[in-house]
Amino acid sequence: MIEHLVLFRWKEGVSEATIEEVMRRLQKLPQQIEGILELNCGRDFSGRSQGYTHALRVRFRDRKALETYGPHPAHQEVVQKLILPNAADILAFDFQIE
Repeated sequence: MIEHLVLFRWKEGVSEATIEEVMRRLQKLPQQIEGILELNCGRDFSGRSQGYTHALRVRFRDRKALETYGPHPAHQEVVQKLILPNAADILAFDFQIE
């Protein structure tokens, strides 16, 4: 299995409604993209996130499923229309679960 982690830091002035829409749209991806086993996202509550306020965790069946997810039209719609115009910084990390 593959874990895909993404941290988001939003641009100054991005509304809470926009961020909530990003999270809602991300949560719909498992129904649209084959190979996603689990998907969770949410807001940091610890204050230790160095300015990153939201995170996404996706568990994939295998690397092929991760490779399918990246360019998938449902994922790209959220990325291009909501995430990239509003994110100040994004940190992504992928690793294999043995």
